Amino acid sequence: MRILVTNDDGYLAVGIRALVRAARPLGDVEIVAPDREQSATSHSLTMHHPLRVRTVRDAHVVDGTPTDCVVLAVGELMEQRPDVVLSGINHGPNLGEDVLYSGTVAGAMEATLLEIPAVAVSYVGRDPEAIDAWVPVVSGLLAQILERGSFPPETLLNVNLPPIDPAQLAGVRVTRLARRRYEGSLTRARDPSGREYFWIGGGETTWWGEPDSDFRAIEEGFVSVTPLHLDLTNFALLKDIREWGLAL
Repeated sequence: MRILVTNDDGYLAVGIRALVRAARPLGDVEIVAPDREQSATSHSLTMHHPLRVRTVRDAHVVDGTPTDCVVLAVGELMEQRPDVVLSGINHGPNLGEDVLYSGTVAGAMEATLLEIPAVAVSYVGRDPEAIDAWVPVVSGLLAQILERGSFPPETLLNVNLPPIDPAQLAGVRVTRLARRRYEGSLTRARDPSGREYFWIGGGETTWWGEPDSDFRAIEEGFVSVTPLHLDLTNFALLKDIREWGLAL
């Protein structure tokens, strides 16, 4: 099995090295990853300046986004098309609406668009050094997913690991996306030159969701596995909105 590994924290991140160790028992691993932090880049594609690639040890390092990395890997850098793409392990959660912003999820999503099975993996805790202890769990979970021989079409799997000792893990739960609200995440201030700036980030986060949501699973000590579909259509409203009689 040919496995492409990417991430959004950069090729030097603790998480990507842990994911590589988890994936190596499952097949031949190639790394194509950003040269720097690319968190919250979502599914952005670099189109207005050239991309450059260099080789550092066992990795192809790209000065672009996770989406760029997957596009280049599949189109140019790998001798053969990968059988699966693994993205992560992200330093931080990708729960609920986080998936809309996440570069980690976007790397897996780009693979899905290219009709390649893909899994995004994130660690919900704050200490990246704790990710190493999760290597056996992640390897075992990936083995179970990949040994099925088929993968749901137009779907990627979004996996989140709870911030606990793996020995205390309650199990695995298949989940839906939770909901969250950020409050106080916008800072307005002035730099030492007196110029005004704005900084997005921080603040308080409020989570809620159904009993089978990813947030609840993590809160209760489970690994969360959420199938994400590429089609964002709200099918439940198609009939109602067609009956609006919209016309020009």
